[in-house]
Amino acid sequence: MGTAIGDILPLALGVAISPIPIIAAILMLLTPKAGSTATSFAVGWVLGIAVGYAVFVAIASAVDLSAGDGGNATTATVKIVLGVALLGLAVKQWRGRPRPGEEPTMPGWLAAIDKVTPGKALGLGFALSAVNPKNLLMIVGAAVAVAQLGVSGGTLVVTGIVFTVLAASTVAVPVIAYFAARERATAWLQDLKAWLTANNAAVMATLLLVIGVVMIGKGLGGY
Repeated sequence: MGTAIGDILPLALGVAISPIPIIAAILMLLTPKAGSTATSFAVGWVLGIAVGYAVFVAIASAVDLSAGDGGNATTATVKIVLGVALLGLAVKQWRGRPRPGEEPTMPGWLAAIDKVTPGKALGLGFALSAVNPKNLLMIVGAAVAVAQLGVSGGTLVVTGIVFTVLAASTVAVPVIAYFAARERATAWLQDLKAWLTANNAAVMATLLLVIGVVMIGKGLGGY
C-alpha cells in the first residue's frame, strides 16, 4: 500500500494545485450565497475526482496492466505519453502568462460567479475536476500507477480515498476556513485570490513541467 500511495502523491498534488477552481471557490465565499454555493462547489469537486479515479482505475485494472512484460511496457508507454502531454500543457501555460505590468486574463465565467446557483455550482465543481484536461491526465496517471502494482481491492479503495482527499484539499480548505472563522478568513481569502490570480500561469506551468518530467522518467524506467 505504501508504494501505491507514494506513486499517487505527486499526481494528487497536481490536481490540488489548480488556481482557477480555488479562485472560483473563494469568489463564491465572498457572495451573499456563500454557504450554499461554495459548499456545493466543493462537493462537486470532490465527486469529480473520486468518480474519475474510480472509472479509470476500473479501466486500467480491466486492461490488466500488471500482467508481465507486456503490461509493464504498456504502462511505461502510457506514462511517457501522459508526461509529454503535461509538458505540452506546461508550455501552453507559460506562453500564456501575463507580461510584466499586464493584467492576467481569467475565464469569463468567473465574472458571473455571484449568479451561480447551488445546483450549477455542484456541476461546475464536478466539471472542473473531472473534465479539465490537466486533471484528467493526473487522474489517469494515478489510475495507471496503482493498477500496474496489481494491488488488492482494499488497497485500491484506500489509495483512492487518499488521492481524493489530497487532490480536493485546496478547494475544501478555504470553504472550511470560511465557516470556522468567517471574519478572519475573509481577508486571508482576498489575499489568496489576488496572489493566485497574478501567478496562476507561472504556478501551473512549473507544476506541469515537474510532474511531466517525473512521469516521463518513470515511463522510461519501466521498459
